[in-house]
Amino acid sequence: MNISEVGKRAGLPPKTIRFYEEIGLITPKREANGYRVFSENDLHRLAFLRRARALGFTVQECRQLLHLYEDESRASADVKSLAREHLARIDAQLEELHQMRTTLAELINACMGDNRPDCPILRDLAR
Repeated sequence: MNISEVGKRAGLPPKTIRFYEEIGLITPKREANGYRVFSENDLHRLAFLRRARALGFTVQECRQLLHLYEDESRASADVKSLAREHLARIDAQLEELHQMRTTLAELINACMGDNRPDCPILRDLAR
């Protein structure tokens, strides 16, 4: 498969595939003319990476997940630990977003939104 075909099948743009190759997450074979030739295994790895990235795992975490996936002697506890750490970061981000939303809603409610120059939103941002 060429990069266009594997990209369509994996649901990834060629630029992302080239990036994954550049950082060593995939290593497609090269023809004599330098063109990449992707195998079914490459396609599977790319689909794996797309799904992991869609779940918010970092590139480094994806590297670890791929390594664990390919290690048949892995302990599922290692995978679960990595996923739990990621979930904890997501929960922290959600809490931060909730706090941001609460503060912004309070500022919006405090603002009269009329023709006067006084604005609690700007006052808060300036403090």
